[in-house]
Amino acid sequence: MLMDKCRPSRKQQFRLFSRFCCLAGLLVAAASTLWPQELCAINLSHREILRIGKKIWQNECNGTISGLTAWNEGEDFASLGIGHFIWYPIGRRGPFEESFPKLVSFISKRGAKLPTLILKGSEQPCPWNSRGEFLQAQHTPEMNQLRQFLADTIDLQAEFLIARLEGALPKMLAEAMPADRPNVQVQFNRLTRTSQGCYALVDYVNFKGEGVLHTERYQGLGWGLLQVLDAMHGSSDATAVDEFARTAKAILIRRVQNAPAKRHESRWLSGWIRRVNSYNGR
Repeated sequence: MLMDKCRPSRKQQFRLFSRFCCLAGLLVAAASTLWPQELCAINLSHREILRIGKKIWQNECNGTISGLTAWNEGEDFASLGIGHFIWYPIGRRGPFEESFPKLVSFISKRGAKLPTLILKGSEQPCPWNSRGEFLQAQHTPEMNQLRQFLADTIDLQAEFLIARLEGALPKMLAEAMPADRPNVQVQFNRLTRTSQGCYALVDYVNFKGEGVLHTERYQGLGWGLLQVLDAMHGSSDATAVDEFARTAKAILIRRVQNAPAKRHESRWLSGWIRRVNSYNGR
């Protein structure tokens, strides 16, 4: 029987987040733009990874098993797992990056068993073609098996999110204007030097993306991590999370103002603001 808690955590320690700035430097060198590099290495224990995973699970799903499988009204895709990873049905694609198949591939490579009733591999499209079909399947064996799989892999989902952040910095630096790249790196580094800052980065990049896709922009303006970091200009580590939360709120308000009227994005804004407020404990 499913219960609203994940099973005991794995005992091994995971070491992630290495050579951020080295990777960034290689990318930027290829673009013939150089700036001072600083080696950034963030070591997170399994306990810290699981803590981040549980906070994101709370943000996206209220920490419930049922919340691990969702299909929001007005959207063309399922949202699954602690990060509400996007999964498109066959023949469907939208402006937002599909992330659930990548998660499945990541978890499979870590040795976790896939729910065979619903997942045969990472390339499989979402089996439900509409929100209506998805809701009708809420109590089927396939859906229950999928939920149990997601509940059993909270730590691996968090590790996937951290790995995504690991690859975000070089992509953001490549996308940023040359003159803005040093500041983006400085702001990223300010946040990675505190545990709460690491959580903010991991959550936001999952929440609203890296900000590098031109399809994820309204009126030419994005709302991802790149846009937030680019708008920050502080230098103190002590104020980094507060500034990040404040800037993220402004960026999200701008997104709603620029969004097509038919999307009615103002209905989500209060929830988005509560989420970024969690970064500084407010």
